[in-house]
Amino acid sequence: MGWLIGVARHKLVDHWRRAEREERGLRLVSGSARDDWFEDPWDERLDAMLAREVLGSLGPHHRAALTLRYLDGLPVPEVADLLGRTVHATEALLVRARKAFRGSYEERLAAPDRKEDPDA
Repeated sequence: MGWLIGVARHKLVDHWRRAEREERGLRLVSGSARDDWFEDPWDERLDAMLAREVLGSLGPHHRAALTLRYLDGLPVPEVADLLGRTVHATEALLVRARKAFRGSYEERLAAPDRKEDPDA
């Protein structure tokens, strides 16, 4: 299911990019420039979707630490208190959680359409 959603998501991005290229070409041919030009929000939305997907794939302790610290914006001592850990242990947990998040995120970016093969 995840693979199918990834393929659909990338096909949609390709569609919007293709449509924008065509529109840009038509503007160049007609000689008109749009003053109301804006950035394509799809890349940002897809990035947020991927980040949520990666966060959901992490273990519960990593997910909780990252969510409390970065999404809820709590300081490390408060995160430590909520997780029942020392500040030092929470800082170490956050380091490991960020590393796990980064690794999973980069792996998914490198091969977004590749179906996971359990035999590989």
